[in-house]
Amino acid sequence: MASRSDPTPAPDAPAESVASTLQSAGFVRLLPGADGDALAAAGLLARALRCVDVPFQVRVDPLGADAPATDEGVLVAISAERSGADVTFAPTVGSAATCRAYEVASKVAGEDPDPVLSLAGVVAAGAHPGSVAETMLDRAEASESVDRRPGVAIPTADVADGLAHSTLFHAPVSGDPDAVDEAIGSLVAAGEAGEAIGTELASFVALAVAGDSEATARGAEAVERALRPYATPGGPTATVGGFADVLNAAARERPGTAVALALGHGATDAALDAWRTHARIVHQALRASHTGRYDGVFAVRSDVGTDEDARVAGRLGTLARLARDFRSPEPFVVALGEGVAALSAVESGASDAAETIASEFVAGDRAAWTGTPTEAVVRFDPVAADADVIAAIREAIR
Repeated sequence: MASRSDPTPAPDAPAESVASTLQSAGFVRLLPGADGDALAAAGLLARALRCVDVPFQVRVDPLGADAPATDEGVLVAISAERSGADVTFAPTVGSAATCRAYEVASKVAGEDPDPVLSLAGVVAAGAHPGSVAETMLDRAEASESVDRRPGVAIPTADVADGLAHSTLFHAPVSGDPDAVDEAIGSLVAAGEAGEAIGTELASFVALAVAGDSEATARGAEAVERALRPYATPGGPTATVGGFADVLNAAARERPGTAVALALGHGATDAALDAWRTHARIVHQALRASHTGRYDGVFAVRSDVGTDEDARVAGRLGTLARLARDFRSPEPFVVALGEGVAALSAVESGASDAAETIASEFVAGDRAAWTGTPTEAVVRFDPVAADADVIAAIREAIR
């Protein structure tokens, strides 16, 4: 039987109450979803628990389908609600699970959590630190952990590498370092000062996105999250946005590596490799995708490789988000695979649609889903026709 310090703290329980539950636990099981916000939140909580000598386990659950390894201790669900969780850290629209985790972790450990990891989680959730994490950002700037500058949010010092593999935007050169190198070669060769070249690179990305013949109006706004980054002089990557991008990609491509990175155990090189692989496959898949518009729903089908459902779901998740922000004329996108799909919404409906698909297209114990109102993934009967799945989505989001 599970040992619980507090039977069922509500998701919106006071931070002090949740912190007390975690501090007094004999064991804490952190169960984040496969995204950068969830991994950053898990990392903050795990580091705080380490400070007060509370043992913990972190295990990523990409599809909400894995049975717990044990029912001992306090179960903490991060990113999406989970049946049986004692504590839930779920993002709200326009905010991040990391914001809540930051508040609780600071009370558990009695000190401010890692500012770079904290801000990376906020950015990974698609939020702007200045609008939803002002206190967190002020503390990071005061400690000189971050410094905003002109340029593009990439994780590496190699600009061509960073721009080619970023999944913060999609442009004609995305996924192709040689094409990026050729396009920006004259800028880098000019040897301009840091801020000057940063401004030029930001302009290059903005124009590349806006000038894409397949771009939508939403892309001009979405690309803003990749511009004017917060540099991280002592961080594991070059910028906060780059760190967020790597966390998101690694969480979906190599969850174990993402956990190590979030816990501060190094693994930066391995995470960057996962980020490059993830970005290359997803950008190529988006370019090669077959699409259809269905009165409120934009459907994307493309081959993202691998026969592992969790990794397919992760790649489709990034594909759906990029399609939503840079390709879709509709506010809702579904990226379809064989018995796996990812859903991405401008405002809401993704989790409702995923739950509907999982309940209507069941094959044995295959059906499973997890996610939030804006991003979700689902596994279902692979013989279900795309048209039927799309019809179910349209009904769910009306």
